Amino acid sequence: MYKRFIKPLLFLIPPEKAHALTVMLLKALLVLPGISGFFRRYFLVSGPRLGRQVMGIGFPNPVGLAAGFDKDGKLFPAMGALGFGFVEVGTVTPKPQPGNPSPRIFRLPADQALINRMGFNNEGADVLAARLRTTPVPKGLVLGGNIGKNKTTPNEQAVDDYLYCFRVLHDLVDYFVVNVSSPNTPNLRELQDKEPLTRILSALQTENQALGAPKPILLKIAPDLTTSQLDDILDIVRATGIAGIVATNTTIQRDGLRTPAAVWEAMGPGGLSGAPLRKASTQILQYLRQHGPKGMTLIGVGGIATPLDAKEKLEAGADLVQVYTGLIYEGPSMVRNINRALLS
Repeated sequence: MYKRFIKPLLFLIPPEKAHALTVMLLKALLVLPGISGFFRRYFLVSGPRLGRQVMGIGFPNPVGLAAGFDKDGKLFPAMGALGFGFVEVGTVTPKPQPGNPSPRIFRLPADQALINRMGFNNEGADVLAARLRTTPVPKGLVLGGNIGKNKTTPNEQAVDDYLYCFRVLHDLVDYFVVNVSSPNTPNLRELQDKEPLTRILSALQTENQALGAPKPILLKIAPDLTTSQLDDILDIVRATGIAGIVATNTTIQRDGLRTPAAVWEAMGPGGLSGAPLRKASTQILQYLRQHGPKGMTLIGVGGIATPLDAKEKLEAGADLVQVYTGLIYEGPSMVRNINRALLS
């Protein structure tokens, strides 16, 4: 139904407007009597073999919604009804910010991909926290909080932004992801260098202990890192004692696209997500699992659209997987299909 009727209609609308329309329709549907229960009966797949105990948290299944889809915590109840085991809200920044000028997200249907340069558009950490306090979390659903820095904050002061978001959300989410890898905030990826990244993660870990009931902290990395940079990341994981890594964010590479170069060049800069990212993100997962510390948590994301894609990430060493672009092209049944395949 999605591919035959809904997707063709949504793809007639600019991507950001289509996303807003989807959010509005889902929220409207879920207030109707019986709809949430119908969604859960149709989309939710359960079974003891699907459950995962990761970072001391019980996940009902290993398929999560990646950060960026529900930036402001408006959709996670619907995503729980659609069968996701966990949802990562954000990326959120201390202060609200509009993000980059529109248009800022583009479809590449021939590649089952997107290019985005959203720029951490969000309503701010305090608004997200207020919404999480008043919105019931579906039973069993795990919530992650993806945190970033404001565009106007100099890199030298970035640690303050991450600490602010961490404090505001600490009691409201089950785990945190530190985003220093988006290509759409100027100079943000410089924070992946060893010295600034160690400073940020060490400060968060110190605050984590001070607040009590420490929450797992993961780091989201770019797929464009060299082997030596990955080794530095693993050294930082060991030194700071964070729980693990989310691999990977979007890429700035454009190699091997079926979409004509003239088309994607006209779209301008931004991070590429979807099917073209699958191989590179899986290779990074394999490297991290082989060379990283024992017990490190890995969340695999990038190019997952089918059960085989999800299994590939899990076999490469991922403890959990996340989807975003695949959901747009495949529709909500994708989550059900992946979980059913994992049970078979």
